Amino acid sequence: MRKALPWIYLLLAILGAILPWKANLEFIAEGGGQAFDLARFISDANSTAASRSLSADLLVGASAVTLWICVEGPRQKIKGWWLAIPLSFGVAFACAAPFFLFLRERQLQAQESESTS
Repeated sequence: MRKALPWIYLLLAILGAILPWKANLEFIAEGGGQAFDLARFISDANSTAASRSLSADLLVGASAVTLWICVEGPRQKIKGWWLAIPLSFGVAFACAAPFFLFLRERQLQAQESESTS
């Protein structure tokens, strides 16, 4: 399982890019297909108690994980750790978090391999 773990994280990162953007493209199409209407998106994300719950959950969770990424990346000397930050804003947090975990797991496995040789 440990050898497969980075690739599982990478698969989740790919899914984390595709699935939210599928919904985003549907959202854009519903609005006439012109552009991403941020004001309408925020309004829709806060229109019901369930959507407010998910939005708050994502905001707090993503904030905590982003802070951890900014600390853990340099501490573990993870190459490319910073890519998770623009991925989070430009693609989706659901892509960025597992992408960082992919990078981190590969780094940890490389360190373990070096210490045993």
